[in-house]
Amino acid sequence: MIEQLVKQIRARFAELETLMSDPDVIADRERYAEVGREYRQLKTAHDLAEEYATLKDDLEGARELLAEGEDEEMRAVVDEAPGRILELEEEIRLAMVERDPSDEKNVIVEIRAGTGGDEAALFAGDLYKMLTRYAELRGFSTDVLSQSASEAGGFKEVTFEVRGEGAYSVFKFEGGTHRVQRVPETESQGRIHTSTATIAVLPEAEEVDVQVDQNDLQIDVYRSSGPGGQSVNTTDSAVRITHKPTGIVVSMQDEKSQLQNRDKAMRVLRARLLEQQVAEQQAQIASERKAQVGSGTRAEKVRTYNFPQGRITDHRIKHTSHNLDGVLGNGELDEFTNALSAEEKRRRLETAAEG
Repeated sequence: MIEQLVKQIRARFAELETLMSDPDVIADRERYAEVGREYRQLKTAHDLAEEYATLKDDLEGARELLAEGEDEEMRAVVDEAPGRILELEEEIRLAMVERDPSDEKNVIVEIRAGTGGDEAALFAGDLYKMLTRYAELRGFSTDVLSQSASEAGGFKEVTFEVRGEGAYSVFKFEGGTHRVQRVPETESQGRIHTSTATIAVLPEAEEVDVQVDQNDLQIDVYRSSGPGGQSVNTTDSAVRITHKPTGIVVSMQDEKSQLQNRDKAMRVLRARLLEQQVAEQQAQIASERKAQVGSGTRAEKVRTYNFPQGRITDHRIKHTSHNLDGVLGNGELDEFTNALSAEEKRRRLETAAEG
């Protein structure tokens, strides 16, 4: 079984390499992008398959040489290679687990202050800084779509886009309720307060993903307002779009142009409609059969940031890090993303085996 899989991976990778240098493919931008995407997706599995094939050959050669006489170096290969081969078999299977179809998409991230008043808004601001810095570290670009700042600092809510290939595969694990435990600056008694903020991570939907009937939309325009209700401009540039069949409402007022606000509102609306469709599909597949790491719903507590003890705990995988400043301050989230991604692959592999 694994031998056949390794053979298939190596053969397909060789085909893709040939296609990427084919003038006809290079001339077809869409085809070239598609081949390049599959090449990048298969590369990890291919590297593992190459290591597996090399190690199998080395082991076979070492056994033949040992049959002729003792050799310390060959003995080490025979002793150590079988264990690594077993590890590689598991890693190859995990690398070939079917990917989430949304993984390559850009994402729209919505952060909202939860319980905790001003402290929750400050925490929402911390999460925004953490995620935008993480995006920067991963080579993605970000763009704020809408924001509602809190007078005490931070945000009541902020929505932004993360653009870059594979953005959803990285950011999808951030969805859910995040909790912070710390002593607020305004707390004179030194008591620890617990506050929350929710994060929703939506794969950005293309028009081909979600068909929106214009007759299902109610579009209202009004004047943008700033803090305290003051008028930002004198034209009706703010836009509110209501999707009548679902009741989803999206408002945008950050841009001075009504057209730009409408465009942003439609992008967020499509993303929310896609999220709803996917959620309905997953609910039908036997409560997702553990195919996701947690449900990613806004009600689910996914992570706690404990300042007095300087630690972060992800409750879905029981993983704790003591790099609180690095994670929340600098966006050093790879440790959590990698652990959550590995767990998701393991569960997908279990589901595939059951099915």
